[in-house]
Amino acid sequence: MNGREFIRRARRYARRTDQYFALDPSRGKGSHVMVYIGSRHTIVKHSELSRSALMGLFKQLDIDRERF
Repeated sequence: MNGREFIRRARRYARRTDQYFALDPSRGKGSHVMVYIGSRHTIVKHSELSRSALMGLFKQLDIDRERF
């Protein structure tokens, strides 16, 4: 999964779980953007995400993998 797909799916996840979602490209450099879901945030790059990076994003944003 690449970062753009992750952001699309995260937006849908936030909508389904009735949480706040926002992107802030000014808080990242180059191809990185800040993603906010609920009260949590993290930086996501637009290129391909490794499995460990994806698991880290789930943990940082407190996303349930099965519901994602």
